[in-house]
Amino acid sequence: MLVIGLGRFGGSLSEALVSHGWEVLGVDNNPRRVQSYADILTHTVVADTTDDETLRQIGAHEFSRAVVAIGSHLEESILTTSLLVDMGVPHIWAKAVSRRHGRILQQIGAHHVVLPEHDMGERVAHLLSGRMLDYVEIEENFALGKTRAPMEIVGRRLGESGVRSSHGITVVSIKRHGGSFTYATADTVPQKGDIIIVAGRTEDVERFAELQ
Repeated sequence: MLVIGLGRFGGSLSEALVSHGWEVLGVDNNPRRVQSYADILTHTVVADTTDDETLRQIGAHEFSRAVVAIGSHLEESILTTSLLVDMGVPHIWAKAVSRRHGRILQQIGAHHVVLPEHDMGERVAHLLSGRMLDYVEIEENFALGKTRAPMEIVGRRLGESGVRSSHGITVVSIKRHGGSFTYATADTVPQKGDIIIVAGRTEDVERFAELQ
């Protein structure tokens, strides 16, 4: 795995990949950052990844997966991603600092765009402003929400509750008190205090989580 940019996001990602058994080449143009990861990652190198020849010298074109974790310098992020696309790297993840930045990265060919700061801000905002216990936006306007089963569906089979038609969400998983999460089916009967995970449009998930 090639990770370009060893700031907070790229560095944490690289460490996590190594802990999961990946061999990681970490690249940054800051020698101090590279040195700090020299004993943690499989390989590290100081390089200017906006230069095509430099990227080829470090073997970027030979990787099947690459992460562009450059966030603070938009030009470097865009140029590096563009060069990896031109080299034919099959799977490119690129970090964006805004939706506009993300759209540009997608337009030039990044296969996956992540907005870690934006996504975390959205998640915390949802947790602070409502009854959700957890929240993950899968893509724009579609989310998973973790909440307590509202009284409206307690004691009723999900298939008979009409929750999808009346609220536009699907209950995908349920956790009983003291138990573990399991798949929810049409025959599942939520009980008071159960934790459920629901999926649907973001606004529908938010409204459903406000039910008591």
